[in-house]
Amino acid sequence: MKVCSPVTHEDFQKYYFLRWKMLRKPWGQALGTERDELDKTSFHVMICEHDNNPIGVARLHFNDPEEAQIRYMAVDDKHQHKGLGSLMMQSLEKFAMEHNAKCIILNARENAVPFYKKNGYSIIEESYILFGEIQHFKMKKELKLLDET
Repeated sequence: MKVCSPVTHEDFQKYYFLRWKMLRKPWGQALGTERDELDKTSFHVMICEHDNNPIGVARLHFNDPEEAQIRYMAVDDKHQHKGLGSLMMQSLEKFAMEHNAKCIILNARENAVPFYKKNGYSIIEESYILFGEIQHFKMKKELKLLDET
């Protein structure tokens, strides 16, 4: 399996549906709440099975020229713990470095903190609680610029 970006309208429909299914539906959130105003200017990645259905999705946007942020990262339950999340992280980090970001931040759900730590991110602080029950932690990773490697 490889990381790709959604291109067609149908790709994006499937991409957003998985994002909603994994990150919003379990907490009773309506379809559409998985999207925000930064989606149109963000870099999106997904991993698909042979039938072009995404089994992993993630997004990166820039907060400023030096700081990128990862949001909406999810891997379908049946495909977790197989390295797919790390593959998407590598793709997002490469894109950020190619665009001269010096760091990436994210807000990790408490249960995902070990995954992000394994991928080189450190906790900066406890951040918000989503839906009144999901504690998040702000995490950060400093990036080596491509000309420094």
